[in-house]
Amino acid sequence: MALELKSISVSFGGVMAVSEVSLALEPGRVTGLIGPNGAGKTTLFNVVSGIISPNSGRVILDGHDLTSTPPHRRARRGVARTFQRLELFGSLSVLDNVRVAAEIAGRERPDVVAANLLEQVGITGRADSVAADLSTGSARLVEVARALAIQPKVLLLDEPASGLDEDETLRLGRLLRGLAADGLAVFLVEHDMELVMDVCDVLHVLDLGRLIASGSPDVVRRDPAVVQAYLGVA
Repeated sequence: MALELKSISVSFGGVMAVSEVSLALEPGRVTGLIGPNGAGKTTLFNVVSGIISPNSGRVILDGHDLTSTPPHRRARRGVARTFQRLELFGSLSVLDNVRVAAEIAGRERPDVVAANLLEQVGITGRADSVAADLSTGSARLVEVARALAIQPKVLLLDEPASGLDEDETLRLGRLLRGLAADGLAVFLVEHDMELVMDVCDVLHVLDLGRLIASGSPDVVRRDPAVVQAYLGVA
């Protein structure tokens, strides 16, 4: 297992945002985390990346307990993520946004690493553009490239298809499948169900902070609890 979450619970002001969630991410697989708005998906991502600490439970990466490890040390151990809200350095070029991450990670020839990653995500033509001038879709792809610059073991993607057009979404899907094929554990939160069903090997469904279903996309889509959570019908 690349990553294990064991009985994670998080509460805010007495409100339980995540309750006793346990799941595992495996290398070579795209694992999806879906659920209605407010289900606790981003909260769980924040626990994995170290932005918030759980009230109880543990985060384990390759046998090491990271529950109390700060975000920058988790990144060094191989946990990378993107965010719902874009977090690029707006005044830097696209290339420099990725190059900075490669430099921090100690990669050799970080400029070459950055250029190769931009080619991998399909936006080589925007390398010299100022990041603030990018469309939302292109900016999200830059964030993916920047996350990959640290050579992660686990890649967390929080709604990466938001703002992408149809062609960009298809390219993202191919990219995610390729990353998994190369042995990366990909953890995906996404509302584009077509993309989710196409790329995910395993799905976990949250509702009101609780894990209500897990399994293959075909199994999960037919689960009565999932239908009720999304549609409000039994």
